[in-house]
Amino acid sequence: MLIVSVVLFTLALAVAGVAVAGLTERLPRNRWAGVRTPATLRDDQTFALANRIAGPTLLATAGLLALGGLGGLLVGGPLGAGLVVAALVTAALTAGAGGMMGAKAAAALPTSDAGACGNSCGACSLRDACSPS
Repeated sequence: MLIVSVVLFTLALAVAGVAVAGLTERLPRNRWAGVRTPATLRDDQTFALANRIAGPTLLATAGLLALGGLGGLLVGGPLGAGLVVAALVTAALTAGAGGMMGAKAAAALPTSDAGACGNSCGACSLRDACSPS
């Protein structure tokens, strides 16, 4: 159980680091950490909002992982293994709920207008096709 507990403590530290970075809006858009959906990756402001909203639940996830590691160390045996599994399941559900809240908040933000070149009739290559003849 020592190795499992060390893994849980390491995960707790990593998740807590992501949570604090998200809460303080210091988490840049990246491939690995944070709430990553097409809506949240739209721009830096949307990504920061989604991770700021998911931050408290990620801190709770880190706490649950640390408690699971502590339970595995102190209790041991089948009961300790049960505590570790329960902590992992609860932590995954908590992180998922926070990510879902962040993704919904990002999707609720209005998209920025693409401008004339983003519209089909105003695009540079199709400008003549839409003009009256």
